[in-house]
Parts: sequence; structure tokens; C-alpha cells
Amino acid sequence: MSAALVLTRSAESVAGFVIAAGVAQNAFHLLQLVVAGVALRRTRGAVEPAQLWRRYAENAPPISLLVPAYNEEMSIVESLRSLLALQYPTFEVVVVNDGSKDGTLAALIAAFDLAPVERSYDTVAPHARIRRLYGSPHQPRLLVADKENGGKADALNAAINLSRAPIVCSMDADSLLEPDALLRGVRPFVEDPQRVVAAGGTVRVVNGCKIQHGRVTRVGTPRNLLALLQTIEYLRAFLMARLAWSEMGSLLIISGAFGLFRRDAVLEVGGYSLGTVGEDMELVVKLHRHFRRAKRPYRIAFVPEPVCWTEAPETLSVLGRQRARWHRGALETFVRHRAMVLNPRYGRVGLLGFGYILLVDVLGPFVELAGYMLVPALWLLGVLHVDYLYAFLAISFGFGVMLSIGALALEETELRRFPLVRNLVLLMFAAIIENFGYRQLNNLWRLHGTWQFITRQHGWGTMTRRGFTRA
Repeated sequence: MSAALVLTRSAESVAGFVIAAGVAQNAFHLLQLVVAGVALRRTRGAVEPAQLWRRYAENAPPISLLVPAYNEEMSIVESLRSLLALQYPTFEVVVVNDGSKDGTLAALIAAFDLAPVERSYDTVAPHARIRRLYGSPHQPRLLVADKENGGKADALNAAINLSRAPIVCSMDADSLLEPDALLRGVRPFVEDPQRVVAAGGTVRVVNGCKIQHGRVTRVGTPRNLLALLQTIEYLRAFLMARLAWSEMGSLLIISGAFGLFRRDAVLEVGGYSLGTVGEDMELVVKLHRHFRRAKRPYRIAFVPEPVCWTEAPETLSVLGRQRARWHRGALETFVRHRAMVLNPRYGRVGLLGFGYILLVDVLGPFVELAGYMLVPALWLLGVLHVDYLYAFLAISFGFGVMLSIGALALEETELRRFPLVRNLVLLMFAAIIENFGYRQLNNLWRLHGTWQFITRQHGWGTMTRRGFTRA
């Protein structure tokens, strides 16, 4: 057998695997779109705020909002004003300044007239030393902890120990919640208090929106192209993927920007794991593993209605660092809990949830890279016919566009957040062009995250933010 023939057959075998993996990924995504569509039709859109209050306010449990802050001077005050104005019966806000090197603590002291206070607490979840606690005479719901730097998971553990409510809500300091977000997000805990241990909500891109007094008063689309492309990504990830995984009982991640948890359940698993950049996914997987092993009934839900707004990166360097870090966090969790992969003991979580991570996050970046490398190789070997290449590319890119437009259609038919037709036109434009360059960049960032994981590189990197500017 000639070397050329061996090379050709090897390339064909690899191409067959790449095509099979691509078909499997697309089948997963199509299933997500269908399941999410059925779920949204069943809920029949968002409930009006007044009706929401009448239905849930009386039985809504107290909530502690946990806000870790590191170098958030630009947005922390605006974010806290938004939180303190939330429409919810009983809640507190616990801010943890995680050894910030900028003026985060000074901004908080000046804005809320903070003064030292004392509060007793037990160190159940591990964290670095708390230097001092601050309270505000004008905002009794606010508690600020100044602690030594330990990372986001460390800061969240400190906030959990300091919290007093049975439900805790983890947040990012650079996020804004809609006024009724807590009432909408707590619904699973009210309707099924014995089983629900966690619930997530939708996160949206705030770039391009008008903000007044810590609230989004007008929804718009970003002027920055990168932020616009991320808007489509967020719609697809939350309104389609996470809602579908929740319906299938296999939701493995609740965004660190907005997630509600039963405090006792979090403490049962030891709080957030330290030394990981994917603390949000790690906690959810720990909860799955703990309750599955104990054979206790539980549910981790996703509610599409509560909206949390976050600032998206607008430069390639910052976005690349963010995406590499996200991918590294997913791989860390996958390896830590590899015993769950395709393990029937963990039911749909092990078979579907971890099977998807294996296919998309572990193998996906290499499969996609192999696909791009095989095209010229097969053409040079005379195996690839141009007509088949064009057909394959048309189907591949067309399917990607269909998924993005499908997620946009779900948003428009059920939630209707975008008020202007031009917003939808811009998002449809983004859904098309993201397949030509942006998708490939994301794969490079995921490969970079894989390399960081293999070489055990740690840290978050610098995340430069503009703050909540008014559009």
C-alpha cells in the first residue's frame, strides 16, 4: 500500500469522525431549540409585575444577595443602587471587597456613608481573613465586608457565611438586576420548596441600553460589533441552551452573574470550591453529585424571565481572556468530576450533561480545528470535490444561522425585550456574520483555554470595564 493511499485513507477517517461529531453537536443544538420553544410556549410569556407580587410576595423567602467585588470602582455604586431598589419583600445585600487595588471600597464608603459594624458569623465555608465589616445608617439592608484577596469563590464563601437568609443569590458586582428579577427568580423555590436547591435566570448584554439610577430604562443593541455578536450568543446560551437543559434535568451551570441557591444545600457541599475559575459551574455540579449520591430528590431550575444585565467586553484582548478563562473553568470541572462522565449512576446529568461537555468542550475545539485543516489537505489529495465542499459549508453555516435566529424568534415571540424593529434587524445581521470569523476566533480562544488548563496556568487576567455609561 502506497504512502499516498495510507495518507488519503487516514484523512478520510479523520474527516468521517469530524463530520460525525459535527452532526452530533448540531443534533444536540436542534434538540435544545425545540425543547426551549416548547417550554416557553407553556409559560406563555412573562407575568405582569403586579400579578407577580400578588402571587408570590406573601410566601417569598428572605434572600441574601452576595456581591463579590474586585476592582469594580467604575460600576459598583450603580450596581448597588439597582440592588437596593429591588421589588422584593425581605432581602439583604452582602458586598465583599476582595482586596481591590483600586478605589472600590472608597467609592462604597463615600456613596453609602459606611461606618464600621460588627456581626457574628460562623466560618463554615473557607475564605481569607475579613479585615472589617461596614454598615450604612441609611441602608440597613447593606453589609460590606473588606477582606484579603482570595478570588471570587473565596469572596462568595465569605458572603455566604455572613448571610442570614435561607436563599442566597450570587451576583457579579458589574451586573444590574431588573426590579422584579428576584420575585421571578424565586418562583421555583416557592412552588417546590422541598426539592429546588438552585435556580438560574437570563443574563443579557447591557451595552447599548439606557441606564438611569441603576436601572435599564430602554433596551437597545450595542454599537460595538463585538458586543453585538455577544448579544446573540447570550440569547442562544440562556434562552435556548440553559432553558432546554433545565427542562431535561441536566443543567450543569448557573451563571455567576445571577443565580439563586438554598443556603443549607450550598453549605452541605462545602460552599464554593477554591482554586478554580469556573466556580459557578463547579458549585452546580457539586450539588448534582451530592444529591445523586445521597439519592435525595432535588431539582435545579432555570427561569427565563428574570433578567440580569451585564457589561460585555468590547475589545478582542479582553474578550479573548474571558473566553479562555470560561473554557478553562469548564475543563477544570470536567476533570474534577470525571467519574460522572457517561455514568448511569448520575442519570441524565452524567449521560446527557457530561456527554455534551465531552463532545463540545473537551473534543469540540480540536474537532473544529481538524475540520479547518482537513479542507486544504483533502483538496490537495484530490479527494475533496468542490461541489461537496460548498454544500457542506452551506449546511454548516446555515444551521448556525438558523439556531441564532431561532433563539431570537423565541425572545421576540415570548418575552419581547427589544422595542424597535431596527434592533431585530441588527441582531439578524449579527446572527449571519458571526459565522464568518467570530466563530473561528472563539475556537482559537477555547484552544488557548485548553492550553492554559494543560499547562496549569491560573488567574483571571485583567478585565477592563467601561462602567455603566448611559446610552
